[in-house]
Amino acid sequence: MAILTKEQAQVILKKVIALSKADECEANLNGGKTGNVRYARNSVSTAGESHTTTLVVQSSFGKRVGTATINEFDDASLEKVVRRSEELAKLAPENPEYMGVLGPQKYITTNPYVASTAAITPDKRAEMVAKSIAAAKSKNLTAAGYLQDNVGFQSMMNSKGLFAYNTDTGVDFSLTVRTPDGTGSGYVSRGFNDVNKLDTATVSNIAVNKATGSANAKALEPGKYTVILEPAAVAVMLENLFFGMDARSADEGRSFLSKAGGGNKVGQKLVDERVTIYSDPAHPELPTSPWAQDGQALNKTTWIDKGVIKQIPVSRYWAQQKKITPVPFPNTAIMQGGTQSLEDMIKGTQRGILVTRLWYIRSVDPQTLLLTGLTRDGTFYIENGKIKHAVKNFRFNESPIIMLNNLEAIGKSERTVSGESSNNYLLPPLKIRDFTFSSLSDAV
Repeated sequence: MAILTKEQAQVILKKVIALSKADECEANLNGGKTGNVRYARNSVSTAGESHTTTLVVQSSFGKRVGTATINEFDDASLEKVVRRSEELAKLAPENPEYMGVLGPQKYITTNPYVASTAAITPDKRAEMVAKSIAAAKSKNLTAAGYLQDNVGFQSMMNSKGLFAYNTDTGVDFSLTVRTPDGTGSGYVSRGFNDVNKLDTATVSNIAVNKATGSANAKALEPGKYTVILEPAAVAVMLENLFFGMDARSADEGRSFLSKAGGGNKVGQKLVDERVTIYSDPAHPELPTSPWAQDGQALNKTTWIDKGVIKQIPVSRYWAQQKKITPVPFPNTAIMQGGTQSLEDMIKGTQRGILVTRLWYIRSVDPQTLLLTGLTRDGTFYIENGKIKHAVKNFRFNESPIIMLNNLEAIGKSERTVSGESSNNYLLPPLKIRDFTFSSLSDAV
């Protein structure tokens, strides 16, 4: 099926709700088109395009809940999926934390859909990838990358009168470039709603330059160093902080936001006063859907304001237990940036290490948010404001909380893609003192 309009989605969803015999019914109708090109060793290896439309029906009898999914939309199929969800609900044990469906919500207007991205053709994808491969070939390097674009719609309706509809587009690009002898590696990634903001030739040259510059890296002793983390490296550190912000786990003593003696750290200073983190589904550089997964309305929300925890997500169930207002988990996060460019930050560094990206991130201690992982694809030694030479990769052991208390400088925020989750964020490069590298890694 094509991307359904708001009216077309309503027709199907109204049929589903009308068929329901359950105490409550919720239906989610989502669909889209995704295209991609994957390439390695300077040649395209796979390319494709998929179209999907899926209906998910959730029925509940009291606190017994059942869910069924289908991708056929004739009247008989709609009745079949509704009845199946009801059958499953009657068989299910009671869920003591089930909160029921929401009533009608008021949603702000966001603009995550861009027509030019929705109109991408296979020829356009091939042209974009050809520019990337040409950039690597011109320097006798080898490129491996992935380009993916999508256009989709999401819609929701329930038996209490809630209806929500949204369309969005996106394009994500990632590239690794290697030297012929395998000793140098460079990486770059970008994500946008608007394909016109993605210049694969220019972006690919970033990875090309990192690959040539990182060949024949020298070893430095592990220890504590001043580092400049590029936004891709910042993303995989800070998203662990974002994902861990939850009122229930904090109140139950299971997170870095748990307060000694009980409760959470809302209202307390947690990090450097220059740190402000918020979410805004209507942000022009990072627009998202205006509702959360359960249909709650999303609005601009400040989570950390000048270093102080101002708010943390609260599930509807936990809000009921604590007699407070629920706060939905956001679709993405933004860190307020400074005015310095990455180049300015390098120029202002006497001695330090520039980190392109971090990967293979694993949790060491959830209550301090201590993480471990590795640098890769371009790690460089800075001396007297200039990149002096490449260095061998390190394993790090560091907490985003400690990191954000050891801030030296904050650069300009830019849209970046996490190499771990593929989520998009608006984040700045960060200059951090006393970042802990615990051992060396021979990987490039």
